[in-house]
Amino acid sequence: MCYQIGYKSSNISVMQKLREKTYQLLRKSEKYFKTDMVYLVKGGSWLVFGQFISSASAFLLAIAFANLLPKETYGNYKYVLSIVSILSIPTLGGINTALTQAIARGYEGSLIPALKTKLRWGSLGGIASLILSLYYYLNNNSVLTISFLIIAIFIPFVETLGIYGSLLNGKKLFNYSTKYYFISRIISVAILITTIFFTNNLFIILLSYFLPWTTLRLFFLFISLKKFPLNNKEDSSTISYGKHLSLIGIIGNFSMYFDNILLFHYLGAVQVATYAFAFAPVDQIRALYKIIPTLGIPKLSSRSIKEIDSILYKRLSKLFIIGTIIALLYYLTAPYLFKILFPQYTDSIFFSQLLAIILLLRLPMSFLGAAVQSKLNITPKKWLYWRITPKVIFIITLLVLTPLYGIIGVILSRTIFLLSSFVTNFIQWKMLLKKFS
Repeated sequence: MCYQIGYKSSNISVMQKLREKTYQLLRKSEKYFKTDMVYLVKGGSWLVFGQFISSASAFLLAIAFANLLPKETYGNYKYVLSIVSILSIPTLGGINTALTQAIARGYEGSLIPALKTKLRWGSLGGIASLILSLYYYLNNNSVLTISFLIIAIFIPFVETLGIYGSLLNGKKLFNYSTKYYFISRIISVAILITTIFFTNNLFIILLSYFLPWTTLRLFFLFISLKKFPLNNKEDSSTISYGKHLSLIGIIGNFSMYFDNILLFHYLGAVQVATYAFAFAPVDQIRALYKIIPTLGIPKLSSRSIKEIDSILYKRLSKLFIIGTIIALLYYLTAPYLFKILFPQYTDSIFFSQLLAIILLLRLPMSFLGAAVQSKLNITPKKWLYWRITPKVIFIITLLVLTPLYGIIGVILSRTIFLLSSFVTNFIQWKMLLKKFS
């Protein structure tokens, strides 16, 4: 017994020394990386793990969809989900960002008013879904009629109940955020894969997607509120700021899914499926970049504009180089990936390789966007509307190029969008620097 106690004490001592050495090494490295490396590793490791789970599960789901569903069924499924994303606009997604920043400053009491506001406005999306269902009924499309009836039930809740993520991220509790997401993702994807293994029925597939996500988000909202009780401090500007962000996001959310809608309209469900699989691997790699604003906004919110500007250009240069390497690696490996895992979609390979340009441009833009976003709450509200410009450009180019060039036109539009986004963010940063430094 004494030996075992001594052995355990020795183990604890070794682990403590290892932690101390790691901590010291990270602190020393900060003079080279010009950032809080302890915060980055501690928070970032959880976010990377969460994104790994998201990408891995999406990857498994893509394999299942590619090999178990007909192209037309999958194309209809993607079209419906694209419409759902637009119908979710009234749930005021911008409030999540505003709430994260408010909670990072200690205003936890802003959560309940934000939740009530999102639910109240989200009901408009449910009503819009019912109107769409009636439209397709009058046009004798029973598949989409029933699909949008199902969706009307879930629209007000599925995105809104995920508001617990703002609480956890604002408090920098990335470990809890990742754990809750991990459980939700694994259960939801397992149910969806099991469903498509046994049936191609679009209605059952939609139910197996929305019902688990809604139920699990409600569960973890209760768990988060119980485990981390809110204080009474409320920032009265959070809802207003969130509404402004949401108003800007209307065009953004619409533009994100407008490509699938246009392709469905001009070329049909099969081409939507072809494009969706071309974009899917790129989108999963790109999703890793979301870690930058998630980690960056709470941290950058507490820094001055001059402090951020002192590291901005070196950080952007490094991220551009990393993005180039990632894009090149994907371009070279994409043909093998599709031939092995998605043999029914080898016609997506060429398009997917072209989409690698997103991986190059998006990484530096994510950091620049996080820097601008972290300071927009102190600017005049009219400054927020600068962010609409690239999305308007995207919609216009989609309307012009998609009918002319199909999927190639969509890819050209996405490239133009990313370039214009970077320019817009850069101009806004210069405006911020001039006004507040």
